[in-house]
Amino acid sequence: MSTSSPSVALVTCAIFPDLWDDDHPLRDALRSRGVVVDAVRWDDESADWSSYDLAVIRSPWDYVARREDFVAWAHRVPRLLNPAAIVEWNTDKVYLRDLAGAGVPTIPTEFVPPGAAWSPPSSGDWVVKPTISAGAQDTGRYTLPAQLPLASAHVARLQAAGRTAMIQPYLTAVDSAGETAVLCTPDASGELSFSHAIRKGPLLTGPADGSIKPGDGEITARVPSAAELEVARRALAAVPGGTAQLLYARVDLIPGADGSPTVIELELTEPSLFLRTAPESAPRLADAILKRF
Repeated sequence: MSTSSPSVALVTCAIFPDLWDDDHPLRDALRSRGVVVDAVRWDDESADWSSYDLAVIRSPWDYVARREDFVAWAHRVPRLLNPAAIVEWNTDKVYLRDLAGAGVPTIPTEFVPPGAAWSPPSSGDWVVKPTISAGAQDTGRYTLPAQLPLASAHVARLQAAGRTAMIQPYLTAVDSAGETAVLCTPDASGELSFSHAIRKGPLLTGPADGSIKPGDGEITARVPSAAELEVARRALAAVPGGTAQLLYARVDLIPGADGSPTVIELELTEPSLFLRTAPESAPRLADAILKRF
């Protein structure tokens, strides 16, 4: 590897050895700026992470079954974005408790760890998923009481595997309004700020099938409302250690029962950034990376 040019490892996994294709614009933008870019699996034992000026987490989506190993790996990488402390906090969705505790409008969530009893709601549509997951892996939607046996079996299956289940109401506004993802990257001054937004169509149609679906759901560009941007700002303000440490952030929002934006996820570790949907976003992110050298 040349020592005269800055170098970046874009972190991926064996499923996407050449990165998820939505990250190709970032790879290309960095290379056009003279940066040496490699796609490197996070679990590649031969990788010399210290040889890179930066390692940027992008598509390591097979870490779910090995989350402890993934967090330990993150702490070993000398110059990682987003950093290891964020990886540790954000890869377990119990962080939603922290957001709710900080007053951020957050989807109501019941956490059911292994060995705990679940008292299911009597009716309605509900989502069951593990607290550690990527994409729609091991996530299902159930209508109660008709699908109670399936929902209960899903919770029990997660618990038997030593995983914590989380149960959330299915927000029906996603069927009409869709989900808004607010993407933030550093601006010219280095402050994390709004970059672009997308609309994602409905994703869950029934019980979990166990697959990873990082690209499912119809994706289109969206102009977020002032209320959505404000809720995104409040969510980011609750990040432990502040936003100066972040290279990127994605706040996923759906209108709640009263129509106001509700955070369903705050993705700071390995979110799809939908760079192809906003062509100007990849060069902007590449410039932000250059400023971190």
